[in-house]
Amino acid sequence: MTSADLDDCPERVLLDRLERYYDAVPRHGARAEDFGPLTLFVREGQGWPFYARPARGWSGAVSAAAVDRVRARQRALGVPESFEWIAETTPLLRAAIEDSGLVVHEHPLMVLDPGAPVPTADELPVGSSVRIIGPDDPALASALAVPHLAFAEPGTGIGSAGVDELAEAVRTRAEDGSVDRAVARIGAGLTAVAAALESGTVLCAGQHQPVGAVSEIVGVGTLPTARRRGLGLAVTAALVADARSRGVETVFLSAGDDDVARIYARLGFRRIATALIAEPTE
Repeated sequence: MTSADLDDCPERVLLDRLERYYDAVPRHGARAEDFGPLTLFVREGQGWPFYARPARGWSGAVSAAAVDRVRARQRALGVPESFEWIAETTPLLRAAIEDSGLVVHEHPLMVLDPGAPVPTADELPVGSSVRIIGPDDPALASALAVPHLAFAEPGTGIGSAGVDELAEAVRTRAEDGSVDRAVARIGAGLTAVAAALESGTVLCAGQHQPVGAVSEIVGVGTLPTARRRGLGLAVTAALVADARSRGVETVFLSAGDDDVARIYARLGFRRIATALIAEPTE
C-alpha cells in the first residue's frame, strides 16, 4: 500500500499496521518471552527496559492470572511491571490488568494524515535552530537528557528545570552509557534524533524510530523553563520531515493527554485510537 492509499485506509488496517510495528520494534534489542496471550520483551544488555504487551494477533480474553504470571517474571528480572497495548485491538485486556492491581493510563493514539502539508522547522516561528542530531553531534547528550527533565515535570506549563539541571543530566548520561547506545541506534538507522537549540543549548528534543514504512515519534520534550514557545511542534515537524525522507509512509505518536493532542493536530495528526499503559500504583 502506498502513502496515497492511506487517505482512505480503514482504521482497522492502520491499527493492524501499528500492532505489527509495536511487535517488531523491541525485537531489535530484546528477546521475546511467550506467556500465551501476552509477550514480555526482555532487553538484552543495558538500556531502558521494555514492557509486556498482547501477543501478535491476540484479541481475545486475558485472565488476571496470565497478567500475574508476567508480573512475577518482571519482578524476578528486576524490571518495571509495565504493560502497553492499544485499547481498540485488545479490548478485553484492560479488565484483567486492573483485576491484577495495575493502574491504566490513557493516551490519544494519533496518525499523521499522509497528505498533511507539515511545515518545515524553519517555517515555524520559534526563534531557535532545529536540526537532526547525528551520532557525532556534540549536542546529542543534551538532546537525550532534555526529554527526561520534561517528563519529570509533566504538562504544558512552564516548569522549574532549566540549564543547570540540564548540565547535571548530561553528566549522568555520560556515565550511564545511554549516549553510546544512541550512537549505535542512529548508525543502524533505528533511531533519528531532532533538537531545537538556542545559543548552543538544547531546549527541546525528540526521536522517531523507523521500522520499514512505519515510524513512531517518541520522547518529544521541552526543557520546562523553555515551554510555551512552539519548540515541541518544530521538533516534531523536523522528525516528520526526516521520516518522510526515509520513505516512511505511516507516522504516528501517542500524545500525553488531550491538550498535547490538540497541539499535534496542528501538524495534521488525527486520533485513531487509545494507547494504554499500565503500571503499579506508586
